[in-house]
Amino acid sequence: MNMLHVRYAVEVAATGSINKAAENLLIAQPNLSRSIKALESDLGIAIFHRSAKGMELTPEGMEFIGYARKLLSEIEELESHYRTGAPMKKRFTISVPRSCYVAEAFSHFSRSIGDEPVEIFYKETNSSRAVKNIMESNYKLGIIRYAEKYDEQFRRMLDEKDLAYEVVTKFHYVLLMSEKSPLCQLDEIRFDDLSPYIEIAHGDPYVPSMSTAQVRREEIPDNIDKRIFVFERSAQFDILSANYKTFMWVSPVPDRFLEGYHLVQRKSPDNQKMYQDVLIYPKNYRLSDLDLRFISELEKIKNQYTCFR
Repeated sequence: MNMLHVRYAVEVAATGSINKAAENLLIAQPNLSRSIKALESDLGIAIFHRSAKGMELTPEGMEFIGYARKLLSEIEELESHYRTGAPMKKRFTISVPRSCYVAEAFSHFSRSIGDEPVEIFYKETNSSRAVKNIMESNYKLGIIRYAEKYDEQFRRMLDEKDLAYEVVTKFHYVLLMSEKSPLCQLDEIRFDDLSPYIEIAHGDPYVPSMSTAQVRREEIPDNIDKRIFVFERSAQFDILSANYKTFMWVSPVPDRFLEGYHLVQRKSPDNQKMYQDVLIYPKNYRLSDLDLRFISELEKIKNQYTCFR
């Protein structure tokens, strides 16, 4: 397998076009086409489906390009190390749900970094992207969140992708609201009490083998008439603290976030749905010292909150 051809294939996948890729790579289009065909012949698979829309990845091609991107990234890191003679940087990469207790654990973990050269990538996203980052973008760790009733679907998907997994914690969502919200005055908060208010919700739920519309119906039911969908954790805090008519269902929130944004979290007896956060990583990957340090901090933070028990 020619590594130059592998680089060419990754560029074609990125652009979706032989012509555009040839321009970017500064090579002739016929030569690029021959290189791609030679790579496909070497591998015994069709990487691309050629159509009027351009170069589309086949299922085998999607898998190959994911591995290729990770391989090229590691080669570039190795080449950079030996060209510069600099110490090899340790690397920590993780994709996580938009969760305050995970962010708190990461903050504590960051304080453990000493003088060693290191690169750290921390991305908040949904479960689909967390898996994709490991499969295609050279991330090593992920934390995915899903309702316990979907456990079979997620485990099947993770097994198919050859990912190891272990449950971090299980919990019921709590209500998060401004300390000025009238909901704070209630002895207990029932679902019916929420109907006059505006719900803040994350707009990209995901369950394997289920359509987005079906997942949204399950995870974001129609019992609330007013919703604001957000995709960043900071946005939800800004809205909740500024508008006392809003609320949100979240995993337990550390005190410093509550105090900083003047928020209150409360349990609801009507909410019995169990969720779980699951740590994932490639089965052939050996956890690094940085990985183990983060996991240790995650366990400590989780154990501080009775909402997780």
